[in-house]
Amino acid sequence: MALISDILLAAGAFAAAFYCWILSRRLTRFTKLESGMGGAIAVLSAQVDDLTRALEKAQRTAVASTEDLSGLTARGEEVAGRIELLLASLHDLPEAPASSPPARSAPTSRPAQPDGRTEIRSETPETGSRRLHFSRQRSRRAEHASFGEAAE
Repeated sequence: MALISDILLAAGAFAAAFYCWILSRRLTRFTKLESGMGGAIAVLSAQVDDLTRALEKAQRTAVASTEDLSGLTARGEEVAGRIELLLASLHDLPEAPASSPPARSAPTSRPAQPDGRTEIRSETPETGSRRLHFSRQRSRRAEHASFGEAAE
């Protein structure tokens, strides 16, 4: 009986050794950095590190933007207070006597010149003097550009 138990014990030990050897091979293939799960884990770990750095940078930028915006808001409130004070002081000023401005004839304009300026002539009937005013017209591109900037 002792001999049978020793044989069974030795067979069990060999079976356990064989099972451990198979597990070792599987684990080696599983953790290979080039092709196995170890490679995937290494790539994911590197991506997590990159995302952590990007998140920290975004948080620092957000904090800086918040500080800038709070400073600008405080400045805007200060300026709004000053504007309110100036408007209130304008209400306290006496009314200026209404003086009639000299009558002018309707201005006439010439077509735009090559550099984009338009010549406007106006005459004052009382003095008979003529004035030339040059005004620069906005190009359509500038209007579209300014509209696009305002939309953003």
